[in-house]
Amino acid sequence: MSHLMNTYARQSVSFVRGEGVWLIDNQGNRYLDGLSGIAVNTLGHAHPRFTAALAAQIGTLIHCSNVYQVKEQELLADKLCELSDMQEVFFGNSGCEANEAAIKLARLYGHGRGIESPAIIVMEKSFHGRTMATLSATGNRKVQAGFEPLVTGFVRVPYNDLEAIRQIALHNFSVVAVLVEPIQGEGGICTPDASYLQQLREICTQHHWLLMVDEVQTGIGRTGQWFAHQHTGILPDVMTLAKGLGSGVPIGACLAAGMATGTFKPGNHGSTFGGNPLACVAGLTTLNIIEQDQLLAHATQLGLFIKQGFITALQGVQGFRAVRGMGLMIGVELDRPCGELVKLALTKGLLINVTADNVIRLLPSLVMSQAEAQQLLNILCPLIKDFLQS
Repeated sequence: MSHLMNTYARQSVSFVRGEGVWLIDNQGNRYLDGLSGIAVNTLGHAHPRFTAALAAQIGTLIHCSNVYQVKEQELLADKLCELSDMQEVFFGNSGCEANEAAIKLARLYGHGRGIESPAIIVMEKSFHGRTMATLSATGNRKVQAGFEPLVTGFVRVPYNDLEAIRQIALHNFSVVAVLVEPIQGEGGICTPDASYLQQLREICTQHHWLLMVDEVQTGIGRTGQWFAHQHTGILPDVMTLAKGLGSGVPIGACLAAGMATGTFKPGNHGSTFGGNPLACVAGLTTLNIIEQDQLLAHATQLGLFIKQGFITALQGVQGFRAVRGMGLMIGVELDRPCGELVKLALTKGLLINVTADNVIRLLPSLVMSQAEAQQLLNILCPLIKDFLQS
């Protein structure tokens, strides 16, 4: 009997090692990884340059308290700000910690403006984490159920609905920020209108609200830009990162710019493990390899190849609705719940995920080759056809 808490509906497979975009289980079977740990393994598995950098750091210094200066942390903060045009960085260990920091920052910012009960606008079908504040900000009743009372101070609107936000601006004078995903991952790879973030930026600037962009899943090259909001040319006041930043080593980051800078003071926030030398070397090495190997352009090109492959194979198949996403963040929407495809794909040696009940989510690592992408299509397209025709 396992002593693990029953918090996951685990698949009946155990992986013991990885090679690039492949995982090998304890029976020696190979699986093509189309999920990369849910957008975490940016560089795939056992990347030689990444592994060497981590090994060297483990032999030097793994952890040092944040009450001292941490050189690796400063270098990673400098690099992230260079790539993003942000100005300040706080490091934690995960996406929900990064979003917790953003929520706390927004409230502190609001109190600094004399607002007694600061409120944050959040979106329906969003996902920001599973701590109490990020769970409350999340727009998914299924993951909130049973954990009431939720944290107050969130005003919910439909995603991609600017008019709803403008109406709130007319009547709710406690709002201090908008928290939004550039693409909703857990919500089904939902992409907004092309001008959505740009107009959100304008609204926030007009009302002195913070525009807080949750790039936990979309960041670090996933969509073909360093950060998904860069496709629109805007600069947020707050950006949160995690998942792909450490290529498997836990790290999260909350970045601030513009009106948000200088909000946190000593003692306002902290993290025991956040920004430790090992995690920061993982982040630095990930960013450097993406640059050196031109993986942003590769993610763009390979994403288009995969999307076109699905369109070619599934166009006209009854039950197929759409394929959408950017770069290597791809969703295939069907007209019915399709969770059983996860197990079916596993039996064929492919790892996928289903979100929002009827959207097959693919988040392969940025090192996947076109030949490996074709293998993914060769496995998954017939499975989808058979599923829809059964």
